[in-house]
Amino acid sequence: MKITAVKLYTMHIPLITPFKTALRTVDAIDDLIVVLETDDGQRGFGEAPPTAVITGDTIPSVAGGITQFIAPKLIGREVEKFDELHDIIDKAMVHNTTAKAAVEMAVYDLVGKRWNVPLYKLLGGAKRELETDITISVNDVDTMVRDAVTAAERGFRILKVKVGNDASLDALRLTSIKKATPAGTVIRVDANQGWTPKQAVRILNNMQDRGLDIEFVEQPVKALDFDGMKYVTERSYVPVLADESVFSPADALKIMQMGAADMVNIKLMKCAGITNALKIASAAEVYGVECMIGCMLEAKISVTAAVHLACAKSIITKIDLDGPVLCKEDPIIGGAVFNEKLISLPNEPGLGIKGIEEGKIHYID
Repeated sequence: MKITAVKLYTMHIPLITPFKTALRTVDAIDDLIVVLETDDGQRGFGEAPPTAVITGDTIPSVAGGITQFIAPKLIGREVEKFDELHDIIDKAMVHNTTAKAAVEMAVYDLVGKRWNVPLYKLLGGAKRELETDITISVNDVDTMVRDAVTAAERGFRILKVKVGNDASLDALRLTSIKKATPAGTVIRVDANQGWTPKQAVRILNNMQDRGLDIEFVEQPVKALDFDGMKYVTERSYVPVLADESVFSPADALKIMQMGAADMVNIKLMKCAGITNALKIASAAEVYGVECMIGCMLEAKISVTAAVHLACAKSIITKIDLDGPVLCKEDPIIGGAVFNEKLISLPNEPGLGIKGIEEGKIHYID
């Protein structure tokens, strides 16, 4: 099986409600779709969500990186020589992790299709179902309470609450959500780098003193402030999850060696794809550090790749793959099935993606 073409498309999917964090506000998913074609008629699918405030990547930068640096080196290459393909993608350019992740997941899709095996089985997994949380965007208190109640009514048991843009309001937001949602609702907090280390310790310990029972806090301080995150980890009653601080296996390893966080978040778009994600998971197994699998604001192709990874690795115990359930529509045919909080994988080869509805994507010439 040889790669004969690399084609790029854009895809626009409106969200049910605007997605708001301490870093940005978004009302639709605008992603780049990668399709690798082969000489035997197979297609491998990948997806690249541009998240400039986190990865620095935009649609033009991702498309340019793929067309100029990656695609020319893949044409004519054999899918079976996967290690060679990974090295080509990884060494094609520095940074641009989103482009690398999108192309690599399309290669993994082809590898699974070549051997007629679902990707999660190819990676050694046997689990086919996960439970995800759902994100509650940062807003005024009443809006956040309404969104949390709606999520609970939809059956979501775990809420990831965005905070961090107003430290004085954060405790009130969470207290109000806790009171309004059913007993047993699990609350995670995502500060998106919104606090200083001392602020984080004060706010988090105050939350626990109020009986909020926060499961963990995600990225309380700036991404490069490993010492500050270690300060929070050592003093906070709430466990700390490193997210924006983890862009590579080396970052994850440094955090684990420093004891800078209790857990690490794996995102394919930050670590440049599944291969590096597997390296992070392996390091976590050695150090006994649990992982969460997360996503940017992504549609179903790339999130399906993350689902396969999570089903393959038992060290990934926390699931934050709610991108598709935040969308108004799903134009992707095949792939993971998102039934509110429950995500399941069909027994289809590769990622299980069969195609995209007519008229929902636009070819980039």
